Amino acid sequence: MSGPWLTELPDDSEQLGPYVSSLRRGALQAAELSAVRSFSDGFLLRFLRARDFDVELSLKLLLNYQRWRKESPEISCCLSPSSVLGLLNSSYHAVLPQRDHTGSRVLIYRIGQWSPKDWSAFQVFRVSLMTSEIISVETETQRRGLKVIFDLQGWSLGHALQITPSLARKISSVLADSFPLKVRGIHVVNEPVFFRPVFAMIRPFLPEKIRQRIHMHGAHFHDTLSDYFSPPVLPPEYGGEGLGIEEACQDWTNQLLRSEKLLHQIASHPTGDVAITAEDCLISEDVEPDQLSEG
Repeated sequence: MSGPWLTELPDDSEQLGPYVSSLRRGALQAAELSAVRSFSDGFLLRFLRARDFDVELSLKLLLNYQRWRKESPEISCCLSPSSVLGLLNSSYHAVLPQRDHTGSRVLIYRIGQWSPKDWSAFQVFRVSLMTSEIISVETETQRRGLKVIFDLQGWSLGHALQITPSLARKISSVLADSFPLKVRGIHVVNEPVFFRPVFAMIRPFLPEKIRQRIHMHGAHFHDTLSDYFSPPVLPPEYGGEGLGIEEACQDWTNQLLRSEKLLHQIASHPTGDVAITAEDCLISEDVEPDQLSEG
């Protein structure tokens, strides 16, 4: 019997064996994966935890992940942090060091730091994929998922013109059902009126569950973000008491650069199923006991 309780079990639990075997069997029988010989247990567990061990939904997610990689090589085949170092050094993106009260990872994207003259939307989207690949390795993130804050301060027509319907579909696909991560919340701050047409282009591709988890906070986000995140989690710039946003961005940039070899292996592997060593898992998995409540 599947269920969220299974996500709490360690990778080597005997109770997980039948689910892993069932997913592996389904994957290897799929026509589109006929050339694949095997999948590792750890890789399959990412998809199982992302769908609370519902094997049918996990298989759909795994197949979507493989399909997406094949259909979007312009994005998925170049997961190199050093290739977008200028963008990363502009304090564009951070994964905050502390999880929220539910144990979710918290990601921040500062759109105004992205210069559309210097960086294409494809390159910017690759940053999201690199982060997604790294944090999906974390057992705690597999269990608790992630929440994202998009800061649209500085959003311009130049940004809007980069988001084509085709790219909007790809972004929506990853958010919805093509990556082994649970999206627990999407928070948009400082959104201008002319962002709405772009959001209207993305929204139809998102499942209802994701739509219900999107929150628009506007310019007065300091008053409302605190309803979702406790002060120690967020940077002071976002009304919290945590690490400053510039330092948080630099710390995550350093993490991505340390993961360059691993990301290259994932991008060049036919299925993305590469062996993860202890050296690859550089991110702290420490979670406070009171962070384990579901949200």
